[in-house]
Amino acid sequence: MQTPLAQDAINEGAQAVRCFNLHFAVGAQQVGVRLWLPAEGTPTQLWFCLPGGYMSREYFDLRVPGNDSHSLAQAMTAHGFAVAAMDPPGIGSSDDGGDRYCHTPESVADAAAEACAQLVAGLRGGDLLDGVPALPIVHSLGLGHSMGAMFTVVQQQRAGSHAGIALLGFSTRGLPEYLPEQVKPLLADRTTLHAQREAMARAMFQHMGEMQTGGGDNDIYGRRGAEADGIRALAQCRAPLLPVPAFTSMLPDNVGPEAAEIAQPVFIGLGSADMAGPPHEAPAAFRASRDIVLHILPETGHSHFLFPSRAGLFQRLRHWASGIAAQAAPTSTSNESRP
Repeated sequence: MQTPLAQDAINEGAQAVRCFNLHFAVGAQQVGVRLWLPAEGTPTQLWFCLPGGYMSREYFDLRVPGNDSHSLAQAMTAHGFAVAAMDPPGIGSSDDGGDRYCHTPESVADAAAEACAQLVAGLRGGDLLDGVPALPIVHSLGLGHSMGAMFTVVQQQRAGSHAGIALLGFSTRGLPEYLPEQVKPLLADRTTLHAQREAMARAMFQHMGEMQTGGGDNDIYGRRGAEADGIRALAQCRAPLLPVPAFTSMLPDNVGPEAAEIAQPVFIGLGSADMAGPPHEAPAAFRASRDIVLHILPETGHSHFLFPSRAGLFQRLRHWASGIAAQAAPTSTSNESRP
């Protein structure tokens, strides 16, 4: 079931991090997951991360020689968390399925749910990695960026994988300004629109080059104000685009029905110069959750890890995760606390 492909120790400065490349069988395909563990200690929480459009799992470990400050994986493992990042089917180390148009938000979310379940079970059981004993992973926390956040929402609604989800650079508003004119008359008919997603995505992304090289030097990823080291690191994790999920993410209220059913804690991180619409409108989609945090990163574009505000974001995410851990911890009764 689980096949470790590599077990590489990464040593950066004073902080040593254990890094493992894994594959998990999901139906007839395999998906690639990279796992980071702190060199010492026994983590009880696992961040399970999904990248956005045009990005691979490397987005969560952006580094250039001498500078790992852009890496979420490094920032979390340094404080005792386990971190995993998955390449969605059709991206990077994961099987492509033979047709990039066969991947939908639902199929990607289901693959993520299965891979996450296998990973958590393997870590708890101690039979996943050579030299790594059983870890007391209490729960996973979902974290997605941009389109990866959309996958995280769908995964949580369908599988309930996580104790909480953190969504970066995403809202259910969509990007209607990028939709072709012929799509807009269908926006009121969600059922028809859903049934025609593949055909519409094929029409929209008819040139393969657009799917392979998107992003470029425009501001969609927040080039303006981004640090040069971060931009160089970002170039290393470019990946093709999954067209049907990309099309879906642009639709108004793209995964609104799914978001409305999520009852677990939700963390929303948006840059002040992000592309997901007015930040203060984003929490309204999560009507069933009683615990919603909105964190707005000042002077920050869409790819948050490229900007100076990332340090505050990493700290806030760690604090949020610690709060969920505290809620999950068993409490002693008055009789148990007596000598």
